[in-house]
Amino acid sequence: MNAFDEAWMRRALELARGAAEDGDVPVGAVVVDASGRLLGEGRNRREADGDPTAHAEIVALRAAARALGHWRLEGATIYVTLEPCAMCAGALVLARVRRLVFGAADPKAGAAGSLFNIVQDARLNHRLEVTGGVLADEAAALLRAFFRERRPRPDAES
Repeated sequence: MNAFDEAWMRRALELARGAAEDGDVPVGAVVVDASGRLLGEGRNRREADGDPTAHAEIVALRAAARALGHWRLEGATIYVTLEPCAMCAGALVLARVRRLVFGAADPKAGAAGSLFNIVQDARLNHRLEVTGGVLADEAAALLRAFFRERRPRPDAES
């Protein structure tokens, strides 16, 4: 892990904490261009917006495309605290993002190597470079704490 990746992932973690404070699953994402300039950022907003597609990656991709004035994000890197799902992985491929850096793996829904590997599927017209596990412990701890607060405890009285 390099310092540049760690710094952007820390920003994504800040965004994830904001999502949790708003009642959304704590996932944050940041898109930067090839020179390291911030293009867009986002956090999960499904609950806040009532939108099933408002995942952190989609919110960040939309912001980056607006900043550039077009949908092709060639040369860009996205930093996301949780391995992308199939929808988000597909969006990364379609946006022509160059590199994906994620924190915690998602064995139940991850589409960047855990359950599927959409972002590197040779049958598609674009593939991403992938670096996983950046600040994974922090990202996973944030998710565990979020879900622990929302799940009923076995010893709790009804």
